[in-house]
Amino acid sequence: MSEKSFTDYHKKLVPYAYNILGSTDDARDAVQDVLIKHLQAPDGHALNEFGYLVRSVVNHSINLKKRNAKLVRGEVWLPEPVSTEFADRYLHRKEMISYSLMVLLENLNPKERAVFILKEAFDYSHEEIGGVLDIAPENSRKLLSRAKLKLQDRHHPVAAHGKATGLAGYIQAMQAGDVNALEQMLATDVVLYADGGGRVNIVSSLTRGLQPVSDLILYLYKTYQASLEISPIVVNNQPAILFSNNGTVINCQVFDLDPASGKIRQIFSVVDPMKLKGLEQG
Repeated sequence: MSEKSFTDYHKKLVPYAYNILGSTDDARDAVQDVLIKHLQAPDGHALNEFGYLVRSVVNHSINLKKRNAKLVRGEVWLPEPVSTEFADRYLHRKEMISYSLMVLLENLNPKERAVFILKEAFDYSHEEIGGVLDIAPENSRKLLSRAKLKLQDRHHPVAAHGKATGLAGYIQAMQAGDVNALEQMLATDVVLYADGGGRVNIVSSLTRGLQPVSDLILYLYKTYQASLEISPIVVNNQPAILFSNNGTVINCQVFDLDPASGKIRQIFSVVDPMKLKGLEQG
C-alpha cells in the first residue's frame, strides 16, 4: 500500500468509525490501528482491499463502542460535534448522520447501530452488511427492524440546515434576558442535555420542560457566558452556536428544530473540552 493509498483509505474509512463511535479522535485512531495492522500482515492483501478494510474498521469500532459504553453508563453522553462547514477535512457531509440521530443511536447496541448506519448513511444492501458483519442478510434485516423499533417513538424528522441561520432571535432573547421571547422559541416539551465529560462541572445533565429549560438558559448565560463570544455554526447538519473565549470554544449548543413549527425541541450542550477541540480548528 502506497502512502497515497494509506491517506486515501484513511479519509474514506473515518466516517464509518465516527458514525459508530461519535468521536473523531477515536475514529481516526481506530482507522489508523486497522491500516497499520493491515500493512503489517504478511498475507493482508485481500482481493477487495477497501471492502476488507471497511469490515475491519466497522468491527473494530463495534468492539471499542462496547468497551466505552461501560465507562459512560448512567451519564448523559453526547457525541463530539463536527462543523459541517469543515467536514470535508476528514468527514463527508453526505455520510454524516444528524446530531439528533447520533444521540438517539446511543439507545442501540453497537451491532444494531452498525447495521443502521451502514444502511441509512452508506446505503449498503443487507447482503453487503452481512458481508461486513459476518452475519446472514436475514439477520441484518432483523437487526435493522429491531433498531428502528427502538427508535420509532423518539426519532422525528430533523430540520436539516446547510447554513447557521434561524438562531438570531434565540441569541437576542438570551442576551436580553427576555424569558417571554425565549419561551416563544421553545417547544413545550423541550429537553436540554448537557455533557461535561466528567471534566467540567455542569448545573444539570438533563432538564425538561419549557420553564425549567428557559430558566436554565438565562441563568447559564448571565452567570457564565455573558462575556463570551457567540458564533452561529452548523454542526452535523444542524444549527448550533459556539461560546468562545479568545478562540477557545467553551460550549457548543446544537439545536433540534421542529420542521413544521420551527420551535426548538432539544438542545444538546457540549462543554467537555476534549469534544470541542475540533471546532477550534474551524
